[in-house]
Amino acid sequence: MKIKTVKMIEADDWDALVRKTYGKPYKFQQQEGCRQRGIFRLAIPSVYTDDDRMYDSIPFVINGKKMGVKFDIWLKTSIEEVNNKLPEKYPGQNEMFWERNFYPDTLTLANDLYKRGLLGTSDFIPAGEYVINIDW
Repeated sequence: MKIKTVKMIEADDWDALVRKTYGKPYKFQQQEGCRQRGIFRLAIPSVYTDDDRMYDSIPFVINGKKMGVKFDIWLKTSIEEVNNKLPEKYPGQNEMFWERNFYPDTLTLANDLYKRGLLGTSDFIPAGEYVINIDW
């Protein structure tokens, strides 16, 4: 039997790093139609990303069929811009739109965090293979 040691990042810790770094609502578990419990594997930095499959724009509808936007679109879109297009009908609605529909590709995001020196450094975690633990 082979046993493998993994480097694990809790989804809540990943979310907190993204929110602190970019100042935008973010919840990894809510993406891709709400992720089930389990793990998500990623390499930091990653040669492969899925940014090409993400949309240039999506309708401002919570739980809409189109989910995920290109990293540069996500990065340059302000919270105020979303609030103007999606008036909050109940507390947290606009944040939910970001969490469930308006998010970037995870590997592209990880690469940007790495370039910023927040991932892959001795201050946080070294470059390598990781799993994000999704447990809610």
